[in-house]
Parts: sequence; structure tokens; C-alpha cells
Amino acid sequence: MAAWTWLFEKADGTEVQPAVQPEEFTTQGDAESWVGEYWKELAAGGADQVTLFEDANKIYGPMSLHMDAEGEDAEASA
Repeated sequence: MAAWTWLFEKADGTEVQPAVQPEEFTTQGDAESWVGEYWKELAAGGADQVTLFEDANKIYGPMSLHMDAEGEDAEASA
């Protein structure tokens, strides 16, 4: 079974430990729902962006955890 995981980084690509420790997700939807629920805490804790992996395969990212210029949250602009 595939494992879906997030990589947490600063804006410069330096890996950081997340403020909220994620579980190992069994579906992409579960992983995306989790980051949608916790992105504010993750950003406040020092992560600027996230990248989604299925096992060792990069699915997408980096995706910003910060609000864009229009004031939409990261989930709405993803």
C-alpha cells in the first residue's frame, strides 16, 4: 500500500520539522485534507511550503502555506 507524506520546508527549500506532526496517510485525499486543516498552524510554526509524496515519488509541490496577495488561503489557491 502506498504511503502519502508531506515534506515541510522554508521558502528557501530548507527542510523543517512541522509544528503539527502528521500521520502517514493511506490516500492522497487524506493527506490533502490534513494539510487543509492544519496549514495555518504549520505556517505559524515555521513551514513556508509543503511538497506531497507518494512513497518516494513527488506528486506536487512546493505549495505555499501563506496567504496570497488576494487574501485567499493556501487551500483555495492550490
